[in-house]
Amino acid sequence: MKRVILAFLVMFLCTTITVSAQKVTMNLQQAKLEKVLSTIAEQTGYTFAYSQPVVNTDRIVSIEVANTDLPQVLQKVFSGTNISYEIRDKKILLSEKKDVNQDPKTTQQTQKITVKGIALDEAGEPLIGASVSEKGTTNGTMTGVDGDYSLTVPANATLFVTYVGYYPQEVVLKGQAIMNFTLKEDSQVLDEVVVTALGIKKKEKSLTYSTQVVGGDELIRTKDPNMITALAGKTAGVQINRSASGLGGSAKVVIRGNRSASGNNQPLYVIDGVPMNNAITDQTSTSIGGTNDAGNRDGGDGISNLNPDDIESMNILKGPSAAALYGSQAANGVIVITTKKGKVGRTSISFNSNTTFDNAAYGIPDFQNTYTGAEKSWGDKITKGSKSDYTGEFFNTGITTINSIALSSGSEKMQTYFSYANTYGKGVIENNTLNKHNFNFRETANFFDDKLTLDANINLLYQRLNNGSTPGGYYMNPLVGLYHFPRGGVQGGESFDYYKNNYQRFNESRNLYVQNWYGGFSDMDQNPYWLVNKTPSEDVRLRTIANLSVNYKITKDLNIQARGTADYISDKYNQKMYVGTHNNLAGENGRYITYEATMLSTYADLLMTYQKKLNDKFSVSASLGTSVTDQRNKSLRLDSRPSTLFFPNVFTVANIDLNGGYITEEDLHTQSQSIFFAGQVGFADCLFLDVTARNDWTSTLAYTKSVDNGFFYPSVGLTWVINEAVKLPEFISFGKVRGSWAKVGNGLPPYISHPINSIGAGGSLIQNGYAPFTELKPEMTKSWEFGTEWKFLNNRIDFDFTFYKTNTTNQLFTMPAPSGSGYSYYYINAGDIENKGIEIVLGGSPIMTNDFLWKTSVNFAKNSNKVKELAEDLDFFKFGDQNSNNYQMRLYKGGAFGDIYGRTFARDDKGNILYNDKDLPYASTGDFEKIANSAPKFNLGWSNTFKYKDFTLYFLIDGRFGGDVLSITQADLDLYGVTKRTGEDRNRGYVNFDGKKIEDVKGFYDAVGGRSGITEYYVESATNIRLRELSFGYKFPAKLFGNKFIRGCELSFVGKNLFFFKNNASYDPDASLSTGNNLQGIDVFGMPSLRSFGFNLKLDF
Repeated sequence: MKRVILAFLVMFLCTTITVSAQKVTMNLQQAKLEKVLSTIAEQTGYTFAYSQPVVNTDRIVSIEVANTDLPQVLQKVFSGTNISYEIRDKKILLSEKKDVNQDPKTTQQTQKITVKGIALDEAGEPLIGASVSEKGTTNGTMTGVDGDYSLTVPANATLFVTYVGYYPQEVVLKGQAIMNFTLKEDSQVLDEVVVTALGIKKKEKSLTYSTQVVGGDELIRTKDPNMITALAGKTAGVQINRSASGLGGSAKVVIRGNRSASGNNQPLYVIDGVPMNNAITDQTSTSIGGTNDAGNRDGGDGISNLNPDDIESMNILKGPSAAALYGSQAANGVIVITTKKGKVGRTSISFNSNTTFDNAAYGIPDFQNTYTGAEKSWGDKITKGSKSDYTGEFFNTGITTINSIALSSGSEKMQTYFSYANTYGKGVIENNTLNKHNFNFRETANFFDDKLTLDANINLLYQRLNNGSTPGGYYMNPLVGLYHFPRGGVQGGESFDYYKNNYQRFNESRNLYVQNWYGGFSDMDQNPYWLVNKTPSEDVRLRTIANLSVNYKITKDLNIQARGTADYISDKYNQKMYVGTHNNLAGENGRYITYEATMLSTYADLLMTYQKKLNDKFSVSASLGTSVTDQRNKSLRLDSRPSTLFFPNVFTVANIDLNGGYITEEDLHTQSQSIFFAGQVGFADCLFLDVTARNDWTSTLAYTKSVDNGFFYPSVGLTWVINEAVKLPEFISFGKVRGSWAKVGNGLPPYISHPINSIGAGGSLIQNGYAPFTELKPEMTKSWEFGTEWKFLNNRIDFDFTFYKTNTTNQLFTMPAPSGSGYSYYYINAGDIENKGIEIVLGGSPIMTNDFLWKTSVNFAKNSNKVKELAEDLDFFKFGDQNSNNYQMRLYKGGAFGDIYGRTFARDDKGNILYNDKDLPYASTGDFEKIANSAPKFNLGWSNTFKYKDFTLYFLIDGRFGGDVLSITQADLDLYGVTKRTGEDRNRGYVNFDGKKIEDVKGFYDAVGGRSGITEYYVESATNIRLRELSFGYKFPAKLFGNKFIRGCELSFVGKNLFFFKNNASYDPDASLSTGNNLQGIDVFGMPSLRSFGFNLKLDF
């Protein structure tokens, strides 16, 4: 009964819309029909939808009206044509006129039947309010809330179905009483709009910069707990590297190259117009270990907290011109996320279940199974029957399940959306689990004749990660001991299975269990099963995001909007290290780490927007606003090391020796205040000039000369839509050229302009060593961008080309302070890092028939990075401190981001490698030299979708070409003699190197291998091509669910990272040891990358 009432209300509203208040004024002579329709749309706020084969938009029309009602204008426009119009829900549907001259006697003589069915879109969603009619008559009806209809017609009638934004469809009944329709999207909705910076909507054709929109379906086809990784390979100019930590890990997203040496290079995320906190609480510190020599930890990022099923679309604002309205937050690009909300006239429930099975597939070294040893595998040959393939047994088959349900309903006045999602993951390493719960509720309501719109949304997250895997490094990493262990078992000792099953032994003198491991035991080399079972960790996050938006239409052309959000994050982490963990890391009584952090981000803005068509030539759009962003972070870390616990294996704060332990406490508060303006002037609907301006005042500039004036960030852009101004050949559907310039900034760390002393553990005074910096400025990025966009063959082929160049100055460097200054260091703004490149996107639908569709898209991106300048007295800039592994990332003038420096072979003046008296190569002395650059020369992605009736096949192939990586893992394992090549060289009797046959195999690898060896030897090509995604699905016919409870069902088999077509590296170059600026392009016992396959089930009710 409720459905009947709701359907009646929907149909009643659809048939009682009044448009008499809509007035139109225009004077167009010899203009294209498309221009006329565009003018009507701008003045009335209505949008046109039509099927291109029916409406000829190139038809020449002359019309002059003044303050005339919309229906009268439409009557004049289509007078004398075969086009009829229908006004419905702010849309004007154009279709071919029906023949009403049929002889009624013929109809009466025909047998009548009542035909029933449903109308669906391609996704299986019901089309509510679709028009179903008997062709050639006025006999018709509209579909209800379930997309269902019932109509009495002659048995041999032709049914004609239309719906806004879809191809019309007709079919001859031939006596059939059941007829279902699936309509395909094709609408030519004039002047389609996209969401840009600050949530401002603009005509897509008027944009003066490059953006790329990714639909929400792209994020859920092959799901991942961190949804942002689903963009990999799909967008030109966006490079994504996932953390090697696995479940719960973060991702490094870089748009158009790295810009900041010491700052953040990740983009800003904006949800429904409001910036989101994407802070990462902990990240890999060094290639040895993490904070205070704990294991490296990935604290996860903010974007992974979202439920991908809640995302409607993502718009990637790649360059500073697109993101300039965000000022000091815009240097690295912006990803604008639009979330789902309730839809008018539609009540639906959607359930989605995704399950994948994960295997450790890429990055497990190739081992030799011929030689063993006491500590290293340089001893005797393995005896027959000894087990040697134990590495693969350490990794389990992981499983990830993501189940979500969404409920959506809406009327003209109120729309509701609710969703719940559960993510459960079981990692490939024992005891590693992830459990995440997402709740989302959104309500949108309209008041006062739709003048006032309220939009409220609340997101809740609870996430628990148990025993998260380390992204890499030596300390607390089970892979070090696993890989080091002598092949085939310890020579003269125990097998690996023995230590696996007996990872602990009872210590009678202490009356407790301690670690059991062979002679290689050290702080870096421990029993992997001890680390998995006796050093447990727990990471819990609670997050609440609440948004409220109020929009009031003052007039048809003017509206004002106020928005506010509060984003609260609570993180709690603890790790227990039982007695028996190496004393250097845990002390004699064990170790306890507890860490708590809270972050509260609040944001509010006020935005007034004016849009007006001044006359038949000029249009203006202007937005003026102000905003305030407030960030409060608090954290407390208590760590019993370098002391130990008072009582063994009692893991409480009270049992920590706080005077001898490691204590860090932070209480940070920053705020920025801004005013901004965005304006656009359009001429003849073909020429658009964009101007934006923003001024930021930030608390991080306190005590500086700039605190009162802040910093100004302008941009300007120009677009020419060629097809609106010049008649192009018929095969060209659209063409435009665009150019823009912008200046944006990058935020500053807090409290560096006026550093002060602090208090350490036990009340000790920590003397500040940094000089005040009154000249402090934010980093500045100036950008130029030029591009062109074209569409051909009735929009079936599209092409987008962009060239850009950015220069980032005012880099923040730390310099040694002059003697006698009273300080150890001082800060300086200097330097210039340049990025320039091109992006190309080519897509199309080569085949498109009623039963078969092929859509394909290729994206190409090439970025060149160069350090133009550094500080005057700075020879080079060093990322982190990596001396212990004969590795550093450095920036020199003339160099580039990603340059890797290390130890090289000693060479003579002609570049020939030198050898010692044992005929072995040896290392050069002095400083490190450049050995590689990790940045790719270019990236390429190719996606394809094939649809045949109810079957869909999708695959994505992508690759990175050029660049190198460094494997410290391979170097270390060569030193231990466990790698496949060390075994093959021993079997052969020599090492083939530099055109020589070096017979001292162990001596060679002693010279080049290990953490302190010749890192030049372990540089590997990062070029790789992979099948990143695969999906094969079937949509079950609706007739299978005759009870209408289930309205749609689709089952897909999915796969991720299935295989490499090419990969010369010993691990997956996409895996990253850190998502920060350092530790890029290096593998130090990182977790293997996964191959995943499974299925996805979607049900609509």
